[in-house]
Amino acid sequence: MASFVTEVLASSGKLEKEDLAAKISKLSRKVEETKEEVCDMINKRYNEFLPSMQGAEVLMGQAEEVSKEIDVLKSCIETEVQQNLHTAVTEYAKLKQQLERNTTVIAMLRHLEEFHIAMEEFHKALLEKKYVIAAKQLEKARHSADSLKAWKGSDLPLLRALSSELTVQRENLIYHLGNEWKRLAVWKLPPSKEPTEMKSFLKTELQLTLGGTKEPQQSPPPLLSCVLQALTIQGELQHKIKLFSQVLLKYLLKPLITYPSLNVEVSEQQGEGTLISLQFAETPEEHPSPSQVYIKVLMVLKTLHTHLLVAMPATILEKVSVILGDLVWQEMSHCIIHECLLYSIPTNSCQLEQYSAVIKETEEFEKSLKEMQYLRGDSTELLKYAQDVNCHFASKKCKDVIVAARKLMTSEMHNTVKINQDSKLSVPMLPYPGSGDIKGKQGAKKLEAPRLDNEKQLGARTLCLPACRISESVQQLMELALHTLSEAVGSSSQCATQLFFTVRNIFQLFYDVVPTYHKENLLKFPHLAAIQHNNCMYIAHHLLTLGHQFSPHLPGPLSEGAATFVDLVPGFRKLGAHCFLAHLNVQRAEMLERLSTARNFSNLDDEDNYSAASKAVRQVIHQLKRLGTVWQDVLPVNIYCKAMGILLNTAISELIAKIMMLEDISTEDGEHLQILCQTIIEEGPLVFIPLPEENKNKKYQEEVPVYVKKWITFKELVIVLQANLQEIVDRWAEGKGPLALEFSSSDMKSLIRALFQNTERRAVALTKIK
Repeated sequence: MASFVTEVLASSGKLEKEDLAAKISKLSRKVEETKEEVCDMINKRYNEFLPSMQGAEVLMGQAEEVSKEIDVLKSCIETEVQQNLHTAVTEYAKLKQQLERNTTVIAMLRHLEEFHIAMEEFHKALLEKKYVIAAKQLEKARHSADSLKAWKGSDLPLLRALSSELTVQRENLIYHLGNEWKRLAVWKLPPSKEPTEMKSFLKTELQLTLGGTKEPQQSPPPLLSCVLQALTIQGELQHKIKLFSQVLLKYLLKPLITYPSLNVEVSEQQGEGTLISLQFAETPEEHPSPSQVYIKVLMVLKTLHTHLLVAMPATILEKVSVILGDLVWQEMSHCIIHECLLYSIPTNSCQLEQYSAVIKETEEFEKSLKEMQYLRGDSTELLKYAQDVNCHFASKKCKDVIVAARKLMTSEMHNTVKINQDSKLSVPMLPYPGSGDIKGKQGAKKLEAPRLDNEKQLGARTLCLPACRISESVQQLMELALHTLSEAVGSSSQCATQLFFTVRNIFQLFYDVVPTYHKENLLKFPHLAAIQHNNCMYIAHHLLTLGHQFSPHLPGPLSEGAATFVDLVPGFRKLGAHCFLAHLNVQRAEMLERLSTARNFSNLDDEDNYSAASKAVRQVIHQLKRLGTVWQDVLPVNIYCKAMGILLNTAISELIAKIMMLEDISTEDGEHLQILCQTIIEEGPLVFIPLPEENKNKKYQEEVPVYVKKWITFKELVIVLQANLQEIVDRWAEGKGPLALEFSSSDMKSLIRALFQNTERRAVALTKIK
C-alpha cells in the first residue's frame, strides 16, 4: 500500500495526459481492494465476532491515507483539466471558423456552378426557341446571383460581372420575345394615326399565328402561348398586354361599339392562324343596339381567349385574362354606356317594359366575360347603368324636354295662333284614379250623384280664356308640358317626381329666358309686346288647373298635394302685365314727345304755330290708329280697349293741361283750338277697332268715355272754347252742372280770364263760378 501511494505522489507533480486514464483505473482497483478488505473486516467483526481491534485500526489508517491520496489526485486532475479545456475550446473555435469558411466557399462555388449551368441551359433553350425554359433558367441564374450577393464580403468583381451578364441576357430574351410577339400577333392599322371616319377603320386587321407544329405526335405548346408564359415569368406581361390593349381598344373594340355599320369577321387561314378584321354592312341606324354591340365585342374577346391564350397553364391563363380585362374593361364599358346604352334608353314610358330584354342581354354579356375571366365579380358598372333605366329615362327625357322648351322660347314670337273660348289643349286620356279597385269605383259612383233641379250653374264659358292671339311656340310649349306630365303618369315615384319638376322648370325657364332674350323687341314692337302679354296670361290660365288635372294620377307624394303649379300663376300674370305696361310707357313717351312739338298750343293765329300744333295732333291720331290696327284681333277686347283708352287719355290730358296753362286765348286762337280738339273728338273713337269686323266695333267706339277717363272733361273743354259767358255760367249751374263736374272753380275762372276780356259781364260771370 505504501509503495502505491508513493508512486502516486511521485507522479502528482506532472501527469502526462496519456497516462491519466491508466492511473485512474489503477487507483480504482486499489479502492475496490480496500473496500473489500474493509467489508471483510466489518463482516468478521460484526458477523463472526472476531476480536480484531488492532487490525481494524490498521485498516482505518489505510482508508484515511487512500482518501488523502484521492483528494490530492482530484486536485491535480481539476487543475490539468481546466488548462486543457481552455486550450481545447480555443482550438475548436478556430477549427469551426475554418469549417464555416470552407462551407461558405463550397456554397458559393455551388451557386456559381448553378449560375453557369442555368446560363448554359438558357442559351441552349433560347437558340431552340424554348422561351419558357429559357425564362425559367434565367430566373434560376438570377436567384443564384442573388444568393451570392447575400453573403457578407462577397462584393467581388465577379458578382458585378454576373449581374451585368444577367441584365444583358434578360434584355436579350425580352427582345426575342418582343420580336416573336410582333410576328405572332400582327396588327394592320389605318395609315392615319387618329382616324376619324368609319371607313378608315376597315383597314384594321389582327393576325394571330399560334406557331405550333402540324404533327399530332409532337404536341408542344404553341409558340404564342410560350411567349406569353415567358413574359409572365420575366414580369413583362403587364407592359406587353397594356400596349396590346391600347391598340385593341382604339382600332377594334371602340369602332365596333361606335359604328353600327361595322361588323367583325373571324377567319381561319390555313397555316397562318386566325385573322380578325372589320367589315362594312350598310344600316340606317345612327347608333348600334346593345345586342349588336355585345355580340361583336364577345366575338373578338372569345377569339382572343381561344387562340391567344390556348394551351397555357391555368394560373398564367387567369393572370393574362385578368390583366387584359382590367386594362380594357373600364374604357370599354364607358364607351358602351355613352355610345350605345345612352341611345337605347326609351323615349317614352310605354317602352320601359320592353327594356328588360336589354338588361338581360347585359347580364349575359357580363356573365360571359366573367367565365372567360376578363371581368371580376365586383365590376358591374355596365349592368348597374342598364338596371337604372328608370332614372336614366327620366334624366334623358328631362334633358330633351328642357332643350326642346328652350328652343321654343328662343324662336320667333310673331308666328301666332288664334285662341278662342272653344279652343282646348289635347290633354291625353288619363285613367280614373283608383279605377282598378273597388274604392275607386265607389268613388266614381259618388261623383255621379244627381244634381239638384234648382242648382245654379256657371256658364260653360265662364272660366274660359278670352279670344286672343298667342305665339305658336307657346302653344307647343304647353303641349310639351302636358305630354311630359302624361309620361309621369304610371311611372315610378322617382321618375314621376323628376318629370314633374322638369315641367315646373320649363315654366321657370320661360319666366327667366323670354323677357331677357326678347327684351329689345318687346320694347320696340307693339305687336310682340301684346303677344307676350297674351302668352303669359295663357300660361297662367292653364297653370291654374294643370296640377289638378294630373295630381290624382301621379304616385305619391305628388298625388298628396305636391303636384301644383298655382304658385307660379301670380308671377306669370305680373310678367305679362309688366311687359305690356312697359311698352305702353314707351308709346306714351312717344306721344308726349310729339305733342311737345305743338309749341304749347299758344298763339295759334300764327300760321307756323298752328301748323306745328295741327301736325302734332295728326301724328298722335296716326299713332293711335296704327296701334289700333296692330293690336286688332291680337289682344283680348277688354285689354285692347283699356290700352287704347290709356293712350288716348294721355293725349287729351296733355292737351287739356296745355290749354289750361294758356293765360290769353284770342278769339282766333280759340277757334283754332276748337278745330284741333274737335278733330280728336271725331277721330279719337275711330281708333277703337278691336275686331276685324267693322260693324262689331261700333259698340266699343260708343263706349269711349268708359275707357278714356278725361273724355267728358275734354268735350266740356271744347264746348267752353266756343261758348259765351252766359252759356258757361249756365253749364256751371251754381256748381251742379256738367261743367262743374269736370273742372274746379279756380280752373274754370282761369279759363274764363284767358278767353274773355276784362269786362263787367266777365266779372259777373266770375262771381257766379263758385
